[in-house]
Amino acid sequence: MTSVLRSRVLEGRPFPLGATWDGRGVNFALFSANATKVELCLFDHFREKEVERIELPEFTDEVWHGYLPDARPGTIYSYRVHGPYEPENGHRFNPNKLVLDPYAKAIEGRLKWNPAVFGYKMESGDATTYDERDSAPFVPRARVIDPAFTWGEDRHQRQPFDQALIYETHVRGFTKRHPAVSERLQGTFRGLIQPEVIKHIKSLGVTAIELMPVHSFVNDDHLLNKGLTNFWGYNTLGFFAPDRRYASEPDFAFSEFKEMVSHLHANGLEVILDVVYNHTAEGNEFGPTFSFKGIDNQSYYRLPKENPAHYINDTGTGNTLNLSHPRVLQMVTDSLRYWVQDMHVDGFRFDLGTILAREDHGFDEGGGFLDSCRQDPILSSVKLIAEPWDCGPGGYQVGRFPPGWAEWNDRYRDNIRSFWQGEKGTLPDLAKRLTASAESFNHRGRKAWASVNFVTAHDGFTLNDLVSYNEKHNEANGEDGRDGSSDNRSWNCGVEGPTDDPEILELRERQKRNILATLFFSQGLPMLLAGDEFGRTQNGNNNAYCQDNDISWVNWKLDEAGHALYAFVQKLGKLRHNYPILRRERFLTGHYNEELDVKDVTWLKPDGNEMDDGGWADDNALSMGVLLDGRAQPTGIRKRGSDSTLLMFFNAYHDVVQCKLVDVPGGKRWVRLLDTNQPEADELAEFELNHTYDVTGRSVVLFKLQASPPRKP
Repeated sequence: MTSVLRSRVLEGRPFPLGATWDGRGVNFALFSANATKVELCLFDHFREKEVERIELPEFTDEVWHGYLPDARPGTIYSYRVHGPYEPENGHRFNPNKLVLDPYAKAIEGRLKWNPAVFGYKMESGDATTYDERDSAPFVPRARVIDPAFTWGEDRHQRQPFDQALIYETHVRGFTKRHPAVSERLQGTFRGLIQPEVIKHIKSLGVTAIELMPVHSFVNDDHLLNKGLTNFWGYNTLGFFAPDRRYASEPDFAFSEFKEMVSHLHANGLEVILDVVYNHTAEGNEFGPTFSFKGIDNQSYYRLPKENPAHYINDTGTGNTLNLSHPRVLQMVTDSLRYWVQDMHVDGFRFDLGTILAREDHGFDEGGGFLDSCRQDPILSSVKLIAEPWDCGPGGYQVGRFPPGWAEWNDRYRDNIRSFWQGEKGTLPDLAKRLTASAESFNHRGRKAWASVNFVTAHDGFTLNDLVSYNEKHNEANGEDGRDGSSDNRSWNCGVEGPTDDPEILELRERQKRNILATLFFSQGLPMLLAGDEFGRTQNGNNNAYCQDNDISWVNWKLDEAGHALYAFVQKLGKLRHNYPILRRERFLTGHYNEELDVKDVTWLKPDGNEMDDGGWADDNALSMGVLLDGRAQPTGIRKRGSDSTLLMFFNAYHDVVQCKLVDVPGGKRWVRLLDTNQPEADELAEFELNHTYDVTGRSVVLFKLQASPPRKP
């Protein structure tokens, strides 16, 4: 097909990047610093035939641009980008390969794996060769959208961090088997907003839904060949377009996403997106050419200076986006602002977030990306959550992100698992995790919510499997057990996998309650994995990234134990909501109020004496009390209901431990709010001060102090 430069193509503008409908025509703008020519390719509405190539007429500030007065929303387009094919210099231009607009707001069609989608001759195994086959029949294209949408009264929720409870889930997996969702809507954005689904989420005290990746992504060829798929979606193709597979009507994915957000907001729920800006679906030098690699490989990716034909692989997926380049940084921040301003999301969780803050010299808290977020009036106003590690040099940075950020706290996950597994010497770590890991986060005015506490997440065992399996069982993944972590800190309670033994089943249920109670009673920002509230299993698979089937889909057919656990988690949610002392913004420090003779936190031995050096150093100790007294806070900063006094006991020992209900100034008696050994006890049993309470082996107990009436003058 011959490229044309027609009189109807106007100069247009170099901004905004992407395809922008202004009500009269469409402006097309594409960044490429090293291209020599850019052709806009238009397709028929059956998305199969390329009907026209138009050379973009202008090149301004490294942006190629043109304006088509007769283009409209619905126009299907992509690009062919000309330039040097010099892998040894980092250039991989190949106009035979149709490349997707990085700013595409809607993506049409499915990828069909074919040798033509590779910029080199795939059969040769030599990534420096040049392939002349046309990839157009096999790759997705972009569609111009009309962004108009009636939001009505929708507003960002702006839920305070200290009131937040995050619920991590997957759009497809969560409702694919939900009985109250019609088959057409199961596994879609619209499925998530069905009344019974929202009712369930709200009943847990959840304030924010964290969705695993919804950006358009690619199914890996090697997975498809094994009959598997990239279920999790950490393989991004387009950073602006919601994936079509999550829409009941694929051509309207962007509007269905907005509809979902609007409904969730109307029910008081925030929407947080798990986003993947650290790499793309194009892989390394042996990977395909879909977009960035063919637009300006040298700019978009981090390449080794000594050999630019290869890629720096800090992600473990083949490539790493180069956020040190101002235009790549612009693309990422433009994408984030788009999802906030146009799609109304309330925050982001950044996969492998350390990479985004890595400059050529390493992790830099003052690097371009973190500085951009900090000063941006839009991005600094939403929830920013980092996964603060990657596999690159200096990749572990928990606690080192700047003020304003929250961080996934893997130390919380590991230490809480180890404690309830019965590992010796874990009391000091338990104390740190219960108080929001202050040693990592209590600096520069950061608050306790900077620690995102979780025991389970999409990556790893579910809660049920954590107490049911000693080893991972990933056979279905077809990788001979090489995938997934082998350091699970799990305990099967005596039998690997399913069992009919009533004692083991009872212990497993209590262990689930123990872990969940610990999570809800810890300072910091809790995150609950969807389905853990009723014991969802993945049959021991701790890396179900490729399982779009019953292994990953939430099973909503609850047995008696599932219903009981669900009711227990509802109770936990109410307790955390009703007692703000469990979710303080400020860190607990042992602050002493001389007037009332109380401290904000006191660590207790089971006999009621305060923990000393000997107690902390006792490796055999597996039991501890925690006294939280809200009265120790300065009066001016107390929130309503935050002056309660609570007493908790955590017992990971296998047998009963007698714990003293200590005498507290101003107290009359202790009222039991929860005992994981008696989860269905509704009565608020009362106990005298200094009463000795039998804390069952492997259990958690929570008491509230009932105050004495003030003395009459």
